[in-house]
Amino acid sequence: MDYIDYYQILGVDKNATEKDIKDAYRKLARKYHPDLNPNDDAAKQKFQQINEANEVLSDPEKRKKYDQYGKDWQHAEEFEKARQARESRSQSRGQWYSGAGAQSDFSDFSDFFESMFGASERTRRSSAGFRGQDLQAQLQLSLEEAYSTHKRTLGVNGRNIRITVPAGIEDGQTIKIAGHGGPGASGGPNGDLYITFSIAEHPRFRRSGNDLYMTADLDLYTAVLGGEVVLDTLDGKVKLPVKPETQNGTKVRLKGKGFPVYKQEGQYGDLYVTFTVKLPTNLTERQKDLFRELSKS
Repeated sequence: MDYIDYYQILGVDKNATEKDIKDAYRKLARKYHPDLNPNDDAAKQKFQQINEANEVLSDPEKRKKYDQYGKDWQHAEEFEKARQARESRSQSRGQWYSGAGAQSDFSDFSDFFESMFGASERTRRSSAGFRGQDLQAQLQLSLEEAYSTHKRTLGVNGRNIRITVPAGIEDGQTIKIAGHGGPGASGGPNGDLYITFSIAEHPRFRRSGNDLYMTADLDLYTAVLGGEVVLDTLDGKVKLPVKPETQNGTKVRLKGKGFPVYKQEGQYGDLYVTFTVKLPTNLTERQKDLFRELSKS
């Protein structure tokens, strides 16, 4: 795996704070997001690199390993275990001497598998290979798209991956696509792809868990005398009865007309509707007289 300078990708230096990294990531992610750069393979690749860099540098533990081991940061624990075992072995065995004087019992650190386990063990570990790097991606959805199960195609490392987005996915929720991350080394398995979903705000509906909230205008006459209103929901039009003398701010619940429950087919939250009573305008003199008569009664 070639060395990738994650700091250079985000345009920050190695002393950057967590806020610096977060701000740089957000700025670049908006600039290179695939939705804003359709059919631009270079922008897609840049977006993937930005996500990969942020995944490492925004995590203090991963960043520490990356700063110390570079491209081999994912194998830091193996390096540390090998180093500690060799140091322990060296202390127990002491130093051996030759005519040229004292020498260390181990060779270069990059060759630690052979010095610790022998050449045959090193060969075995090499043949087993190393697991590929996990990748991070972000997918933006509208509320309507999150409402229904559908297929989407993502470009990852020059490959198109067809995924199924389950109905009811949450804003900020992350799902794992096994084996679609970075390629493994020396025959090792591929890493995984983690997709985080970002759901845009809707102009009419507010989502809270599996419930939806909306407001509906109600004319004065229907509010006073009763009747019905027709609502546009995510599941189509619904006729809602209105009781006589309905007050401004009245809230009603439509059971099962909310958002689908994630991976629970046939289960839905509720839709809460708040009525906003609108006063009539541009009244004629006759209409005004009628209101005056009502006010005296």
